Amino acid sequence: MLEFLLLLVCASILVSGVLAVCLKNVLPAMVASGLASLFAAVSFLLLAAPDVAMAEAAIGSGLATFIFLYAIRKTGNGKG
Repeated sequence: MLEFLLLLVCASILVSGVLAVCLKNVLPAMVASGLASLFAAVSFLLLAAPDVAMAEAAIGSGLATFIFLYAIRKTGNGKG
């Protein structure tokens, strides 16, 4: 069961990464990138590395996404 769940999360990372690259609008692409980082944090948690999962969730998914979204908001409307 754990292997199936891990494969599902890894597939979600791939899908959200491809979505982040293929989207034309910058704002949804950045949200998809943050979602990929959040799925990476979940995969670390499933692999029994809670310290790495917390760091990835806080920095990768949380802080980096917030900084990029703030920069997109300050520089324009996010149209690509």
